[in-house]
Amino acid sequence: MGKNTLIRKAIRTKLEEHPEWEQILTSVKHNIGIVLTKGSLTELRSRLLENTVPAVAKSGSIAPDDVLLPKQVTTLEPTKTSFFAALDIATKITRGCVEILNDVKICEKGRKVGSSEAALLQMLEIKPFTYGLKIVNCYDGSIFNPTFLDFTESDLFKSISVGIGQVAALSLALSYPTLPSFPHVVTNGFKNLVAVCLETKYSFKQAESLKNRVENPESFKATTTTTTTTTTTTTTTAKVEEKKVEKKPEPEPESEEDDGEGLADFF
Repeated sequence: MGKNTLIRKAIRTKLEEHPEWEQILTSVKHNIGIVLTKGSLTELRSRLLENTVPAVAKSGSIAPDDVLLPKQVTTLEPTKTSFFAALDIATKITRGCVEILNDVKICEKGRKVGSSEAALLQMLEIKPFTYGLKIVNCYDGSIFNPTFLDFTESDLFKSISVGIGQVAALSLALSYPTLPSFPHVVTNGFKNLVAVCLETKYSFKQAESLKNRVENPESFKATTTTTTTTTTTTTTTAKVEEKKVEKKPEPEPESEEDDGEGLADFF
C-alpha cells in the first residue's frame, strides 16, 4: 500500500518489454495498493471485501450508504433534545429519556456527513459504516471496472443472442441477406410455398402432409379418435378379465382313516 512514486518508476522501467502496463499508471494515485494473483479475480474480490470492520461516521466524510435512524427509546437525557431539533427529528420524553417517534434518514449516500449527524450517531453508539478495502480497478490485459466481474457466461450468451436477433430483424426489414437472417428467410420461403400449394393444385413432397390435413381435417380427427377409443377399450377389457379370474379351490387332503373300499377297488 502506498509508495506510488516507486510503483510508477518500477512500471516505467519495464515499459519497453511490457508496453501494455502503461495504462496501469493512470490508476496509481491516492492511497492504493496492487494485489497480484494467478487465480480468479472474482474469488480474490470476495476475499478482499469480506475483511471489514465497523466504523463511525466522521464529520465531513462521504457517506458510502444511506443511514436510517429507526424509531426507538434512547438512553439520552432530555437535555440532548437540541441535537434532534437541529436535524428536525420529532421526539418526546419517555420515562426521563428521549424517544424518537419516526424513522429518519440521517445520512444520504454520496453526500458529506454533517457535524450534527456525526455527533448524534456517536452519542447513540451507532457505527453505520464499515472500514476496509475497496476495489478500484481490475487489470487482465486491460483496465476495466470491477462491476464487470459480476458478468457471467450466461449473461454473455444472452447478450450475444439479443444482438443476433437485432441483426436478423434489421436484415429482414431491409431485405439484406445476412447469416443471422438466413434461417428466417428459409422458413418464410417455405411458408410461402406451402400457401401456394394450398391455393393451387401444385404440390411437392414436403408440403403433402400439410395439404392433406387442410383438405381432409375430418379424417385426421377420426383417426385420432379411433386410436384413443381402441386404447380405452383394451384397458377396460383387461380389467374385466382380471375380475373374472378366480382362484381354483385346492384339493382336500385324503383322510388317514380308510374304510377298506379303496383296497377292494385296487384288487
